[in-house]
Amino acid sequence: MATALTANVLQGDGVRHGFFTRQGGVSTGIYDSLNCGYGSHDDRAAVRENRTRVAQALGVAAENLLTIHQVHSPTAVAVTVPWLPAEAPRGDAMVTDRPGIALGVLAADCAPVLFADARAGVIAAAHAGWRGAIGGVLDATLRAMERLGARRQATAAAIGPCIAQRSYEVGAEFHAAFVEAADANAAYFLPSDRPRHYRFDLGGYVHDRLAGLGLGRIDRLDLDTYHEEERFFSFRRTTHRDEADYGRQLSAIALAP
Repeated sequence: MATALTANVLQGDGVRHGFFTRQGGVSTGIYDSLNCGYGSHDDRAAVRENRTRVAQALGVAAENLLTIHQVHSPTAVAVTVPWLPAEAPRGDAMVTDRPGIALGVLAADCAPVLFADARAGVIAAAHAGWRGAIGGVLDATLRAMERLGARRQATAAAIGPCIAQRSYEVGAEFHAAFVEAADANAAYFLPSDRPRHYRFDLGGYVHDRLAGLGLGRIDRLDLDTYHEEERFFSFRRTTHRDEADYGRQLSAIALAP
């Protein structure tokens, strides 16, 4: 069975969600076991079965579990009907008011963010890597929700597991890009052991960006994808080990059909 974590702020009538871990699937080897990324080199039939298990856990049809072609952008797409995986639009967030459609984002260190205004019947899912987060993907997601009738003060958001500050070493150019965008961004960096290197708090930055948007409630699952190998895939861990590829965990939200 696909294993998922949940956030209290998203628990409500008519909303189903899960930050799915790497556990409970059929993939093997470095993809063991709930790899949901078609962009990996995993067996496609295994990925399809893993995604079917996620859909079943959410109570939606397998073909109604949608992901987008993620490109680290600020683009949010409104979803009205399902699409085939090969026809997925490019972007990094999706919004819908259609029951029975599950919106999913893939991650392996980046921050997955799920949104819901349960009363308005509007949900969203966003993929917030550092480029998307500083580029405005969270802002764009909320604006797209408002176009469907959501209200900021009634909207809840939850940040799923992502790479923690202790695990996220970055160089001087990365640090400079954030500080140039806003002096206050210096607070999200700590000095690293290496000269001219820092450790970046992605989850904290995403949380504060959401708080600045005036959302009603925000929750953060403060779990480190890099260090918790039994539960999560991690792009950076794979890179440090010089492995050929990595799996992707899926976080998804749906309005009950």
